[in-house]
Amino acid sequence: MDFLDRLRPFTLLVLRGMLALLFIYHGYPKIEHGISGAEQYMVGVGLPAYFAYIAVALEIGGGVLLALGLATRPVALLLAIEMGVAIWKVHLVNGIKAVPEYQFALALGAAALALASFGAGSISLDHAFFARSSKPRSKPKP
Repeated sequence: MDFLDRLRPFTLLVLRGMLALLFIYHGYPKIEHGISGAEQYMVGVGLPAYFAYIAVALEIGGGVLLALGLATRPVALLLAIEMGVAIWKVHLVNGIKAVPEYQFALALGAAALALASFGAGSISLDHAFFARSSKPRSKPKP
């Protein structure tokens, strides 16, 4: 299984890219013709209108950050939470057995949760900026 371990940086890059594309794709229509339609939709499903702004920021801004691999863990966690709220407030209207109603949001949320858990991987800005040096520290001389 060493082969699969060596693929981890690439697979995390693919996962980030796929999620970034999907979230940006679903966020853009919320602002394409003005955000008022998204505000009305949020109110219609029982959420405050300002959730439209949160959704746009998370989906478009978070999608861009995922693509770059920057702040991946917190962004992915917020996106997973957003998908949980979407499932709860929008997709479960026909009950938990109506899996086709929420399967896409569930898959996006689970993938985002995996990224929140594993991080961006070594092919990311997170790694470039925040990875700890692998050089051992020398002990200070007394």
